Amino acid sequence: MNSDYLVIIIHLAGAVIAGGAIGIERSLRGHPAGFRTHTLVCLASSLLMLVTLYQGKWLPSDMLLDSIRTDPTRMAQGIMTGIGFLGAGVIFKEGLSVRGLTTAASIWITAVIGILMGIGFYFPAIFGTILILGVLYLFQLIEDRIPTQAYAQYHISFDRNNVMPEHQVKTLLADHGFEIAKTGYRITAAGLFEYRMDIRTTNLSRASALAEELRKLESVREFRISTTGD
Repeated sequence: MNSDYLVIIIHLAGAVIAGGAIGIERSLRGHPAGFRTHTLVCLASSLLMLVTLYQGKWLPSDMLLDSIRTDPTRMAQGIMTGIGFLGAGVIFKEGLSVRGLTTAASIWITAVIGILMGIGFYFPAIFGTILILGVLYLFQLIEDRIPTQAYAQYHISFDRNNVMPEHQVKTLLADHGFEIAKTGYRITAAGLFEYRMDIRTTNLSRASALAEELRKLESVREFRISTTGD
């Protein structure tokens, strides 16, 4: 086998392995941009960098002049710009809830790993992959144990002639460990009176107990608790 072909295979195989490893972590956490997405991003980045690394193989010999040779750094810049659009596609916002930021960051850095694999800079690519997996998995364990404040959107609706007083709504939230950041009111399309609140807590698992309590209240027509996530 041609030695260049063997090197190219190693470059691309390394990109598939690194991208797949990062993607598996995302898939295990239930994110839509997971195993195949990250693998393809890493492989595509590696392929594009091989275009510049092996330009002597595809440019005619009479065109191999310094004045027209492709610049690998420009190719890398173009890849990272394109990845920005893909990353933006996995981020979505609903009220206070913003999801997909970590997945977007993992897609972006997977492209970086692909670039390194494409040019054959293996040590930082492999070590970087290990660090990425450590950040995604181990840092999640640390983050889960840090008592940080988390926000959620809280909507609760009643019949117009049977509205729970606002102080009772706030007391119910306080009893379940929630603080109110902001309060709004509206009449829904179905003619219900609705409290719309931004709430915060140091333990989002309390939302389950709150939802169970609300389910038992006959006066509650509708409710929604939308928590944040990455």
